[in-house]
Order: sequence, then structure tokens, then C-alpha cells
Amino acid sequence: MSYLILILFLWISLFQGCAFVRGNYGDEFNVEDIQAIKKGVTVREEVAARLGAPDRIMEVNGREIFHYYHYDVKSGTILLFSRTNIRSDDLYVMFNKDGVVEDVVFGKPPDRLKFQVWPFGD
Repeated sequence: MSYLILILFLWISLFQGCAFVRGNYGDEFNVEDIQAIKKGVTVREEVAARLGAPDRIMEVNGREIFHYYHYDVKSGTILLFSRTNIRSDDLYVMFNKDGVVEDVVFGKPPDRLKFQVWPFGD
């Protein structure tokens, strides 16, 4: 019985500060929707109809930019040590003054984010 209490006490002491979390923010991108956006042809309303409302709207040098993003966050904590990995996919659609697509920039990391339980090293 005393061994059981000792093991239970050690278990509670060592693992009371452990937490593992995974979360997503934003919708994943459909590559077909991005490829359907044509420079010099597609207008602002068509982009919004296909992709939905942008997460951010910016104005830079007189050009309007729609910013869409998707974040994949994974975090692990053991006692006082933690590790957080964030993977982001970003889509920028730039419009000229007439509301026609001028440029499309899509950034996507090459592979999926691995979940790491141990907060040290690779």
C-alpha cells in the first residue's frame, strides 16, 4: 500500500504541469480556388465570392490587398519547459485601383507540422 501511495505521489508531482494543445485558426486553402484567380481578369467581388471574406484588408501604396491565412499551432509543456510550433499558410491577393487582381502570392510550407511531445531538441 505504501508503494502505491509513493507512486501516486510521484506521478502527481511529475505530471501536474503537463499540457499538450493543438489548434487551427482559419480555413485551409483549396488550391483550385487559388488557381482560378487570374491576374488582370478576376475582380475583387469574384475573389470574395470564391474565398469568402478576407481575414485582413490592407491598403499599401494605393493598392488594396486581401490577406487570407490558416494557422496550425501545436504546443507541449512539461513542468516549466514548453515548445510551440506554428505553421502558417498565407494568401495575398493584390488589386489595382479598379479592383482587378494585379498579383497573387501564396505561401505554404512544404510539409505538415510534426507534433513534438518532448520540449527539447529537434
